[in-house]
Amino acid sequence: MTQRRKTKAVNVSGVMIGGDSPIVVQSMTNTDTEDAVRTANQVADLARAGSELVRITVNTVEAARAVPDIKQRVEKMGCSVPLVGDFHFNGHKLLSEVPDCAVALDKYRINPGNVGRGSKRDEQFSKMIEIACLHDKPVRIGANWGSLDQDLLAKLLDKNAQKKKPDPLDKINREALIGSALESAQRAEDIGLGADRIIISCKMSRVQDLIKVYNELSEQSEYSLHLGLTEAGMGSKGIVASTAAVGILLQQGIGDTIRISLTPEPGGDRTREVIVAQEILQTMGLRSFTPMVTACPGCGRTSSTYFQELADSIQSYLRDSMPKWKQSSPGVEDMSVAVMGCVVNGPGESKHANIGISLPGTGERPVAPVYIDGEKAVTLKGDNIANDFQKIVEDYVAENYSSRVG
Repeated sequence: MTQRRKTKAVNVSGVMIGGDSPIVVQSMTNTDTEDAVRTANQVADLARAGSELVRITVNTVEAARAVPDIKQRVEKMGCSVPLVGDFHFNGHKLLSEVPDCAVALDKYRINPGNVGRGSKRDEQFSKMIEIACLHDKPVRIGANWGSLDQDLLAKLLDKNAQKKKPDPLDKINREALIGSALESAQRAEDIGLGADRIIISCKMSRVQDLIKVYNELSEQSEYSLHLGLTEAGMGSKGIVASTAAVGILLQQGIGDTIRISLTPEPGGDRTREVIVAQEILQTMGLRSFTPMVTACPGCGRTSSTYFQELADSIQSYLRDSMPKWKQSSPGVEDMSVAVMGCVVNGPGESKHANIGISLPGTGERPVAPVYIDGEKAVTLKGDNIANDFQKIVEDYVAENYSSRVG
């Protein structure tokens, strides 16, 4: 992994983005912001799952008026997560007409492609930046290839058409996206917003395009960068595409904050995108959020589903325990657990983990040796292996991490 690219640090109500700070995980609600109760509940759910910033849509006067109420409700639930207002088309009006919203939000997101056209664009963009300056709010200037600055794109297309060998349209789109973000950032600075209050993003929906854009963007500026593949899709496709794009950029040292924009399945849990973002960072060795479980994929030696059920149960137990352990057991997020299905790799993987169990495969003796810090500690058998193993994990946490408090 290359050294992480240095960027200007941005303070978002105590959450540091860029500089030497850890890469920040963020997410966005999909509730109607006018419904303060539902939106506050989802903000709290996302924060508890590990989202360190939560963005909410602010698209109507009623939504803007609901923002202070949402913030108060979230705080009453014990969450202090910064709220980001997502503005499109009419943000200048909403921030002006509902000053309580402008004050309550911790950060504004402005899309330079849809703040207006021509002279109105400059006036409306300037108004939003002036309000950000007034209240000392950081701003993400978030360009998106689905809503490109059409004036800038037209100029670049005209210029390209005059070349003897015109560049491909994809390249012009990337130039327009980067140009829109950087020109807007410079204009924000000219108005009075410091570079340490600006975050840039240039969202694309195709993996290779996103990688090219952020490589070019990182060479042209020192602003903090927000990463994410926009419109990534549903299920495994969305996870794979986002991981491929974001993972490559992170490996190159590019990126200060990420969001994994998954389309939830009908009735699906919005917190899934937070967990995926955390798992990307943790499996790459960039941050630790919760103890990770190593488990084998299974084969003809493991016709029983018992090890799969145990691995799933232990992973859920570890994640569910983290809110309590964050307070009582610092460092536990680095703990590793192995749940293996047979004797081939079971003992070896178990010895590499802090705690590991090697369950019996097909035809093997019905016993399950448990290894603690590389040494065989006990052999479990009978019908209560799952509960016995969970108790071993609980005891290990109490003995090795809880004593660190104070």
